[in-house]
Amino acid sequence: MRENGAVTSATRQPETSAFATPPRLIATDLDGTLLRDDKSVSPRTVAALAAAEEAGIAVFFVTGRPARWMDVVSDHVHGHGLAICGNGAAVVDLHGGPGAHRFVKVRELARENALDAVRLLRDAAPGTVYAVEQTYGFHQEPAYPKLHLETPDHLLAAEEILAADGPSAGEPVIKILAYHPDLDPDAFLALARLAVGERANVTRSSPSALLEISGPGVSKASTLALECAERGISHEEVVAFGDMPNDVEMLTWAGQSYAMGNAHPDVIAAASGRTVANNEDGVAVVIEQLLAARI
Repeated sequence: MRENGAVTSATRQPETSAFATPPRLIATDLDGTLLRDDKSVSPRTVAALAAAEEAGIAVFFVTGRPARWMDVVSDHVHGHGLAICGNGAAVVDLHGGPGAHRFVKVRELARENALDAVRLLRDAAPGTVYAVEQTYGFHQEPAYPKLHLETPDHLLAAEEILAADGPSAGEPVIKILAYHPDLDPDAFLALARLAVGERANVTRSSPSALLEISGPGVSKASTLALECAERGISHEEVVAFGDMPNDVEMLTWAGQSYAMGNAHPDVIAAASGRTVANNEDGVAVVIEQLLAARI
């Protein structure tokens, strides 16, 4: 299903004291949050996720990763089997295992908007180079650095990739990746948001000057809000975890939210609470406290 229409509000809601409302859903980012720096899920975290599910609390992985990079947690999706990928651009059923996932919902970036974003950002930040994520394909410009552990399907200018008759023209665009070799990451993000305006949603999750550009209104928060609305779960019943700017809207929306000990300053400001770093199992620490409070 493709949609870019109106979504449930993801603006800040009144804060509540810790666990004042019994949680029904845990929403957690992966890299820098649930995963340790070596990209592993610690035994303590595995146990905490399983205990939450046994207690009737759904766990949703909400990540900037594409679906094909979800094998690291595909064994831990439990009953529902769903994950929110691409910063909210896709809801994916991971039950089939690596390489056999099914797209349940796709909120694509229209090619016209994508081309506008590429043009405007090239003008605002000369030297920007691009890659394009689709539901299954990955394409990049020749000058785009080897930031990802995969071989692109095509090496072409972004304008050629996104053309109406370009490669995989019938396949939805999930997001554009924009990299600048020299700019400060936060400065690049601010510049891009100003340049692109409402044509797309611009965020970042990398420590480098690598931006992620999705459809207008598409974010982790807005897709999580949709998934919760379908299940009759209110924002007060959601506990969220994150560490980078692409998590800010989700942490602001959730009734309870936690910035990791290693989080970006904007994330710390957005969250209602703070836990220890990802390498210290910060998500598991909070889940254990949450479950202990229910006894």
